[in-house]
Amino acid sequence: MDQAEHLRNIIKMNAQVQRPTARVITVTSGKGGVGKSNVSINLAVQLRRLGQRVIIFDADFGLANIEVMFGAIPKHNLGDLIYQGKNIREIITKGPMDIGFISGGSGIAGLTNLGRDYINYLIQNLAELDMLADVVIIDTGAGISDAVIEFLVASGEVLLVTTPEPTSITDSYSLLKALNRHARYSREMTTIKVIANKVRSPEEGQQLFNKLNAVVSRYLKIPIRYLGYVPEDPQLVRAVMQQTPISIDNPNAKSARAFENLAYTLTNNAGEVTFKKHGMTGFFANMVRGIKSREWQQ
Repeated sequence: MDQAEHLRNIIKMNAQVQRPTARVITVTSGKGGVGKSNVSINLAVQLRRLGQRVIIFDADFGLANIEVMFGAIPKHNLGDLIYQGKNIREIITKGPMDIGFISGGSGIAGLTNLGRDYINYLIQNLAELDMLADVVIIDTGAGISDAVIEFLVASGEVLLVTTPEPTSITDSYSLLKALNRHARYSREMTTIKVIANKVRSPEEGQQLFNKLNAVVSRYLKIPIRYLGYVPEDPQLVRAVMQQTPISIDNPNAKSARAFENLAYTLTNNAGEVTFKKHGMTGFFANMVRGIKSREWQQ
């Protein structure tokens, strides 16, 4: 049995085993500076307030936005789990409100080199992660790199953060175009929801989505949905400077209220999510399969 067949068997067995599965939500953007990590963190806080057990997975290993904003420096990352024998609980750093945080670190790049034993160990640990969290929020890097697209293809639920800046809208379209061209992208398996960030009014948020949806529907013909908006807010800027999520620093701020509404909407439409990716375990199984498929002979 070659490695490709072995990994397919892991994915198949994962689908057959009855166990809790976390809801995996991947947050992304077409460009940097649109507030993607802010969205990830504040959604985590608001979902926690709604009684959800939340873990953030920082997949933007080139930067450290999540840990800086959380004020929590992780001792270990995914690479320590893969190569140093750490277990999943040991690489989870606790942030505010008991929200878990995992740094991808060099472990993401190292997925291309995983052998059979390492894959087994990774999947077994991630199966435990499915039991530790109700929701896993994956904060990807910005842009259309291969690593970002692989995360989006592996995810069943994608939140695309964009702003009214013309470059942001253009880059969001470019990201969706790259995703649509990917051989393993499935419209039936992936739900894409748009968050309009840094808008001056609810109307501007809706108009922003309408502009993006018009070109996506015409040229890509892939379905996207409007999740909601986050307004421009000086108090949010101040909270970022103080390295504190606005939802904790000032829960009554207008941006914090917007994040509360977004989390409430996500919670109420949880029944619409099919979980066809089989939780965090299936997410990484699909991702590793995708990365290694470029090397394996099928």
